Amino acid sequence: MSRVAIIGTGFIGRAWAISFARAGHDVALWDQAPDAPTQARDYIAGLLPDLAANDLLNGHSQDAVLQRLRVTTDIDDALDGVIHIQENTPEKLEIKMKVFSMLDEKAPKDAIIASSTSALLPSAFTAHVEGRHRCLVVHPINPPYLVPAAELVPAPWTSPETVERTAALFRSIGQAPLMMKKEIDGFIMNRLQGALLEEAFRLVEDGYASVEDVDIGIRDGLALRWSFMGPFETIDLNAPSGIRDYVERYEGIYSGLWPSTQRRAEWGGPVLDQIERDRRERVPAEKLKERQEWRDRRLMALIAHKREASRKIGS
Repeated sequence: MSRVAIIGTGFIGRAWAISFARAGHDVALWDQAPDAPTQARDYIAGLLPDLAANDLLNGHSQDAVLQRLRVTTDIDDALDGVIHIQENTPEKLEIKMKVFSMLDEKAPKDAIIASSTSALLPSAFTAHVEGRHRCLVVHPINPPYLVPAAELVPAPWTSPETVERTAALFRSIGQAPLMMKKEIDGFIMNRLQGALLEEAFRLVEDGYASVEDVDIGIRDGLALRWSFMGPFETIDLNAPSGIRDYVERYEGIYSGLWPSTQRRAEWGGPVLDQIERDRRERVPAEKLKERQEWRDRRLMALIAHKREASRKIGS
C-alpha cells in the first residue's frame, strides 16, 4: 500500500494514524517534540484491543496495524515517498504558514498536503505556498477512526484534481468526505453544531429546560434518527409526500420560532455556572477521563452496529 505522513502526533494525529494504518497504508509519525511519535504509537497500541473486539480493524490483526506505524524524528524520512500528508499542528496561523512552507518544499511534488484544522480557513495559511494547488483542509470529526465524516475544504486555488484525489483516498480508508464547494468560517459541522448549541444554551439560560432535559432531547430523541439519516432525509420521510409536503405543512412553525432565536446566549456568563454544576454532579471532574473512555467504547459499539445494520437492512 501507499505511504502517508502524520505531521503532529497529538490527539488528532494519532487518531488519523489509526484510520490510515488499518486501511493498509504505511504511516510515518513525526512531531516537533521528539518523544511524541513514540507516545502516540504506545497510545494506539492500547486502543487496538477494543477496536479489534468490535471488528473495527478491517479484518487486520492488531500486530499488523501496529507494524504499519513507523516512528521517525527525521522530517525528510517521514515525507519520503508519501502520497498524502496530514498536518495536525497547533491552531495558530503563524505555525500553519511555516509548516506548510516546509512541507511544500520537502514533500514529493505530487503529494497532497492536508490540514486537520477546525478553525482556520485554508486560504489563510496556503496563499504564500508555491504548491498551493495541492493544499486543502481535511477536518475530522474526532475521533476519525470511529466517526467517518471528514470535511474537505478547498482554498480558492486548490485544484479540482486535488479535491477528487483526496476524496477518493479518504473513501478508500473508510471515511465519509463532506466535499465543500468553497471555504467558509466553521466549515459545515461546526456551523451545524454551533446552531444547536446556541439554542441549547438559550433554553437553559432562559429557564425553559434543564441541562439534562436538553441532552435527553438529543440523545434519546433527534439523535436516534440522526445516527443514520441527515436532516434533509429526516424531513423528506416525515411527511406523506416528501420534503415539499413537509415544508408546506411545517415551515410556519419554524418561521414563528425564528425571532426568538436571534440573540446569543453568553456561553461564558452565569449560565455556564449552572451548566457546569449540573454536569459535574453527573460526572465529577476526576471521572472525566473514565467517561471519555466510555464514550469511545459506546461509539465503537454504535459503529459496529451501524455496519451490521447496513449489511442486513441496507444503507
